[in-house]
Amino acid sequence: MAFALSTMQLESPAFKAQGAIPVKHTGEGEDVSPALAWRDAPEGTQGFAVICHDPDAPLVQNGSYGFVHWVLYNLPAATTSLEEGTTAGTGGLNDFGKSRYGGPMPPEGHGVHQYYFWVLALDKAIDLPEGLSLAELLKHIEPHLLGMNRLVGTYQRG
Repeated sequence: MAFALSTMQLESPAFKAQGAIPVKHTGEGEDVSPALAWRDAPEGTQGFAVICHDPDAPLVQNGSYGFVHWVLYNLPAATTSLEEGTTAGTGGLNDFGKSRYGGPMPPEGHGVHQYYFWVLALDKAIDLPEGLSLAELLKHIEPHLLGMNRLVGTYQRG
């Protein structure tokens, strides 16, 4: 999948771009997803998906996007934001083995990790079953990708 950025904008009231993700949104805190909001979706957008991954994780496998923290899809075109701890959409399988958000928790002493929150705009509404992995989701939606953008936050344990 080519991660070409579009003019869509993604932000969070919880942290600024390249800013520290609050402990509340990590595995050391309440482990709730941060609120997200986006605007300027491409014309013709009929649905969205949201993912979060850590490319700095030591368990990155060849050809993967890093440690996957969140896979969320089946979001309708009218969606322009997600509240903190959202229950919207359908949860895919993260690398913790759960179909919900799993916050940052890099190994102690591993330094600062970057967490990429992505919003993907799709040219059709999707209705996919719960529990898809990131790779499975991307196979389904890549042909329908109109645009995407990211918000990168950081976190360090210890």
